[in-house]
Amino acid sequence: MMLTQLKKCDSTPVDLVVRRTIMPSPDKSIELSLDESEISPPAYDERETWGKGLDYFLSCIGFAVGLGNIWRFPYLCYKSGGGAFLVPYVSFLLLCGFPLFYLETAYGQFASLSPITVWRLSPIFTGIGYGMVTICAVVCIYYNIIIAWTFYYLFMSFKRVLPWTTCGNPWNTPLCVAGIQDKYRQGNATNFTGVSGQPVKTFVTASQEFWKHNLLEQSDGIEHIGTVRLPLLGCLCLAWLIVFLCLSKGIKSSGKVVYVTALFPYVVLVILLGRGLTLEGARQGIEFYLIPKWGRLQEFNVWGDAAVQIFYSVGMAWGSLITMSSYNKFNHKVYRDAMLVPLINCGTSVFAGFVIFSVLGFMAHTTNLPIDKVVSQGPGLIFVAYPEAISRLPVPHVWSVMFFMMIFTVGIDSQFGMFETMTSAFIDEYPRTLRMHKTSFTAFVCLVEFLLGIPMVCQGGIYILQIIDWYSSSFSLMILSFFECMVISWVYGVNRFYKDIELMLGRKPFFFWKIMWAFITPVIILFTLIASISQMGPVKLDDYHYPVWAVIIGWTTGVVSLVPMPLCAFIKIKRETTGTIWQKIKKLSQPAHNWGPSRIQDRNRYYASMNDYEIERHEAAMLSMDRGRYLAIIQQQGQGSALSSPTGAMSSPTGAMSSPTGVRFSPAGAISSPTGVRFSSKDDMKGERPMSGSLHNMAGSLSNIVGSENTLVTPRLESGASASARSSPQIPIIGT
Repeated sequence: MMLTQLKKCDSTPVDLVVRRTIMPSPDKSIELSLDESEISPPAYDERETWGKGLDYFLSCIGFAVGLGNIWRFPYLCYKSGGGAFLVPYVSFLLLCGFPLFYLETAYGQFASLSPITVWRLSPIFTGIGYGMVTICAVVCIYYNIIIAWTFYYLFMSFKRVLPWTTCGNPWNTPLCVAGIQDKYRQGNATNFTGVSGQPVKTFVTASQEFWKHNLLEQSDGIEHIGTVRLPLLGCLCLAWLIVFLCLSKGIKSSGKVVYVTALFPYVVLVILLGRGLTLEGARQGIEFYLIPKWGRLQEFNVWGDAAVQIFYSVGMAWGSLITMSSYNKFNHKVYRDAMLVPLINCGTSVFAGFVIFSVLGFMAHTTNLPIDKVVSQGPGLIFVAYPEAISRLPVPHVWSVMFFMMIFTVGIDSQFGMFETMTSAFIDEYPRTLRMHKTSFTAFVCLVEFLLGIPMVCQGGIYILQIIDWYSSSFSLMILSFFECMVISWVYGVNRFYKDIELMLGRKPFFFWKIMWAFITPVIILFTLIASISQMGPVKLDDYHYPVWAVIIGWTTGVVSLVPMPLCAFIKIKRETTGTIWQKIKKLSQPAHNWGPSRIQDRNRYYASMNDYEIERHEAAMLSMDRGRYLAIIQQQGQGSALSSPTGAMSSPTGAMSSPTGVRFSPAGAISSPTGVRFSSKDDMKGERPMSGSLHNMAGSLSNIVGSENTLVTPRLESGASASARSSPQIPIIGT
């Protein structure tokens, strides 16, 4: 084995180029080479970390608490049985929400890598990471469109008269009425029925007309894309400018911004609730929201809605939890945060329901209408129903500004998490090219996403946004999370994962989590997937039904995030030059040789915690083959001639060294052999199997070599005390 080492300064990673030759038989050799990008460990010092643990905690809350907590959960709760809905909701939080949140944040923190590169733990499944990044890239496009709408309403809130409260404006039609009560009163008095039995006149509220005819200038369908709405284009540009300014310096800048964006929504929600509870009709609204209808629990759709809501609200399989936790220090108390964030997220959903329904109850009281006539969900709630409700409060401009500032901060935090996932994924994948140009790369991605969003600020843009939102992040998220859970539990190994968590936290997780990750949570994900698909139906917007070609495009946006899984697996198998197909699959399923903690001392502890099976798997990965093939070659040649090297030593950039006999040396002091021999560097050799003479000689040499816990050591093995061995070229000690 020929070894070349390039020594750099202490703050940069050690680059190694290794070429190995294995002689499995006299007439046949297998030559394997690894370039320095494959074998170098990630540079811990070059990658950012959170300034404080609170930065990470607030970032997770900001990401998890999104628009769905405000515009979907309250409506879903009242529609699915009121307080009874909390039974399936909390059940799925325990069985699916907590386990997946803990899983993603734990392995992200362990490896300090973002969603693509972290799949060194099982390279054949790298497509899962690409799928996560793809979903974030697609959703980021239209999420900023919603933020642009919010800016538009925010700016309009400074007008002398709130424009969505009156008729007689240039965008209004003759059917406009000032409020929802006038819509129903005038509708009952003046609507008439033609010969066909269908009503020929329908009144529209001022808030609805402002939404459709002023903000959107909505066309008749997706076939008529129309022209660009210049005011919305300006708001979209502003939204992306804010994203760039907050993320251009990475988490060092965003970690400070979240102190405002994550906490401000709670301040506004408390103020709005305090005001809402003093309004007439608030009690009726809250009762309508929470009074349990226990009979609804017998319906499959109610349980399906709860499962889907938990899945989307907690934020699994987006890759953002992996990204944010990857910036933690190795020993950060990730378990504590993994328990608190989902609780706060779901508590926020319930709390937002009180805020929404207290004001909608007031609106129903003042209009003398049933509350189900004024309640809505999605954009219809925050851009039509709620603005009209707060316009009935004293000093409506103040409440309007506060409400839309809250919507902005809730949305921008989630956008930060998704966008950082995209940029970090590619920077970690190509660190030498992109890490030094992070600001320029961030600006480039912002520009691309901005350009892709321009069709959605056209007059027909709402139809494009609806179809992408309908399909892009529905079933694909569940499929990705299912494979994520199964790979870590059954391919990487849930027992190995337990030891990884123990290395970080100092104690193993409760046995409960093993049962969740390996069995119960995957079953719950499959249930959620079935529920989601059964309830999906064809996309529609109000009464508009999409043409077939548009539905096909929608399904394509949903499937595109799943394509990387088989595609990446195929490409990686194709790139393997030796072994059968099954051997290639097995080799790519085991952890890559450079998988593990980023810091050297943590990686040494990781190696020291390996059992024989994991050591063999690691050594096989170092030789670019699967464990079965590796052991077969050793068995054929015998321990003394399995590997051949001019220096008698093989070094890994992690400080682990394998010998021609299969013995592995770690700077932490552990010497391990794939044949089961294990002993320490202090001459207290304990073999699980009889040691050969060569192993005794090698152990004597290695026992004199001690490396600093912060140093990568690649010593020259000596065979006995021969002068020729001592005069052979020395391999330098790295880090001195």
